[in-house]
Amino acid sequence: MVKYIVAEQLLGKEVITSDGFYLGKFVDAEINEMTGKIDRVLVEPSGDSGLVSKLDLKDGMLQIPYNAILAVNDFIIADRKSLA
Repeated sequence: MVKYIVAEQLLGKEVITSDGFYLGKFVDAEINEMTGKIDRVLVEPSGDSGLVSKLDLKDGMLQIPYNAILAVNDFIIADRKSLA
């Protein structure tokens, strides 16, 4: 069974890695206009995270490929191995 989530429910949700590093807060998602599927999740990065400083930011946002997202519940969990 597929669970649908309204985008408004995701705004401000905290994004962490699968091994517990805090990345920041969900801001937006990039949608593929042809398929209607999510391509990337845009995260406002945390300045406190040493991991974020090692990742590439584009326009001040951390862009996480959607296939790196493992779960969405109380937090959005991203696979750390897919971020490098």
